[in-house]
Amino acid sequence: MNIAPHTPSALCTLADLQPGETAEVVAVHAQGPERRRLLDLGIVPGTRIAAELRSPLSDPVAYRVRGALIALRRSQAAQIEVRPLSLENQP
Repeated sequence: MNIAPHTPSALCTLADLQPGETAEVVAVHAQGPERRRLLDLGIVPGTRIAAELRSPLSDPVAYRVRGALIALRRSQAAQIEVRPLSLENQP
């Protein structure tokens, strides 16, 4: 399967990132306690987040957020809107 890299200015969800890709959080669309958990983990607009490791069955995925490695299920990651960063914009 040939997967094209994301266009840096296009918006997508965190679930669309491949390991090694970095993005900036644009919005969190979760509701209730799940939204509170994501915000408490530091997933707020403007935060950089990187997809690190994908489990053998592709769910969950480990993401690096503010120096911490957290695991999110695909359904959770799909509620986080991000803007992929180009390689030259990554730290």
